[in-house]
Amino acid sequence: MRRFHVDTSVIEALFEKVSSEAVHDFRTYGGSVPLSPGDAKHVRNVLRLKPGDPVRLFDGRGAEYDARIAEISEAGVMAAVLSRIPSDTESPLGITIAQGFLKEKKMDTLVRQLTELGIVRWIPFIAERSVARPDPKRLRTRRERWEKIAAESLKQCRRSRIPDIGETLSFENMIAAADGADLKILFWEQAPEGSRDLFALSKAGSYGTVFAVLGPEGGLSSTETAAAAAAGFTISALGPRILRAETATVAACALLQYFLGDLGKNP
Repeated sequence: MRRFHVDTSVIEALFEKVSSEAVHDFRTYGGSVPLSPGDAKHVRNVLRLKPGDPVRLFDGRGAEYDARIAEISEAGVMAAVLSRIPSDTESPLGITIAQGFLKEKKMDTLVRQLTELGIVRWIPFIAERSVARPDPKRLRTRRERWEKIAAESLKQCRRSRIPDIGETLSFENMIAAADGADLKILFWEQAPEGSRDLFALSKAGSYGTVFAVLGPEGGLSSTETAAAAAAGFTISALGPRILRAETATVAACALLQYFLGDLGKNP
């Protein structure tokens, strides 16, 4: 079934109307919401859906809705909301990935892949060895782009909640942003022997939230790693091989979901 992201405010307005008229079933009320211009064009010209065809709507905040195409015209596409349905694709583990700034296309790819893996928050930061250091104007543009990439990824992976795309932070502010996480972990290729691995951590207890830090292409410095350790971070490695920065981030997220979240669990 085709999935489309709808603006939260539009859905909320529909709910207000339903509640004010004491209607308990969307079918009785007959409320419809517009698809975005881009999705409307896709429905008309590519998917060639017809009125009555079933679709799934999601608001990016965890809610999903069964709906049907109600109207198709050059002016837009309307979908009739039938009912709200529970979402079962969100992980019980809230993962925040703090990523040392990488080159442009790598960051774009990571946002898509990490959204698929179920992160709830993405925080880029400037590390000592970050090669890419965009100016503030460029950073605003990049953040908007990442938000769009994350929203598009939800259509494919069937998630219902868009990850929060945070502002780019300094290393110090990024470390401070981890306060309150159940597990704070930094992955470093030079982690000393005997460092706690994820298997050991998974046996030590359960975690609701994880804040994971990964470095840029040149890795994190020993000074940065020491500062993180002093702030309560567990320092861990991803095995004996040196991974590319973008590979390390995907591997770390997948391992976190496998050992502490829901990756590998039966649907």
